[in-house]
Amino acid sequence: MIITVTMNPAIDKTVEIGRLNHGGLNRIAAVEYDAGGKGINVSKTIQALGGESLASGFLGGNGGKTIEAALKEKKIRSDFIWTKGETRTNTKVCEEDGTVTELNERGPFITAEESEALLGKLETYAGEDTLYVLAGSVPENMGKDIYARIIERVRGKKSRVILDADGDLFREGIRAKPDLVKPNQWEMEEYAGLPHNASEGELLAAAGKLMERGIGSVVISMGEKGALFVLDDYTAKGYPLEVKVNSSVGAGDAMAAAMAYGWDKGMDREDLVRLCMAVSAGAVTTKGTKPPDRELVEKLEQMVRIERIK
Repeated sequence: MIITVTMNPAIDKTVEIGRLNHGGLNRIAAVEYDAGGKGINVSKTIQALGGESLASGFLGGNGGKTIEAALKEKKIRSDFIWTKGETRTNTKVCEEDGTVTELNERGPFITAEESEALLGKLETYAGEDTLYVLAGSVPENMGKDIYARIIERVRGKKSRVILDADGDLFREGIRAKPDLVKPNQWEMEEYAGLPHNASEGELLAAAGKLMERGIGSVVISMGEKGALFVLDDYTAKGYPLEVKVNSSVGAGDAMAAAMAYGWDKGMDREDLVRLCMAVSAGAVTTKGTKPPDRELVEKLEQMVRIERIK
């Protein structure tokens, strides 16, 4: 069973324009609305691949009801804690040249009681056959150790955990030793104190230090440069695919979803890398934060190039 956790979900409003005119009139060519937030995006992608997951986290108000209804329509199971606040709306302005400007709201205030209720709920699903995906930001008033607290509880019951977060959430989370972390290049550089545009060797060395701290596997997404995979004793680079980009938003979430899906299915590591690269590439071809369909993913899998690194 895969459980995705979205602490700060959102209705994603994606606006398409020719070119953003700062301080002036902008005419919108198209608008897409999606149930969003990193964990929810992971659940949507797992469903598109033919898998199943349960989406959890916090929902509130009319926005929360909209997200719950959208998940139900897609036949994605959910089990959220309902808050008194209102689930946020995030606006993404996509220009013709691929530039994306994001306007993200803060999200609701989460009480200590609501936070503890979520931890208790998540723990009830814990067990050897459960894989958790902890992804994205958390409401501002929540402690930065929230992911670490979840990891400690569910790993105590032999569940596996994928952590996809940044900043203090990442730093605190890795102290609890998740099974896999999926930072992007910028996030890894920030954590490890590396210069911007660090070399692949520097990134792999930083991944190695994480594994010395008890992290089982590290996946570093590098955008148009591909991704690095350090899966136990298997190290490889997945090269990027040439596809038409509609929106780069959600590509990292798609990779996390592919990793969770393939890991849950017990896929061979090379096949897992191939799936991750194909799903991530497929995600950028869709509008908004919609996942790629299985047919496209299977086509892209045949085009993936992988290089083993010794």
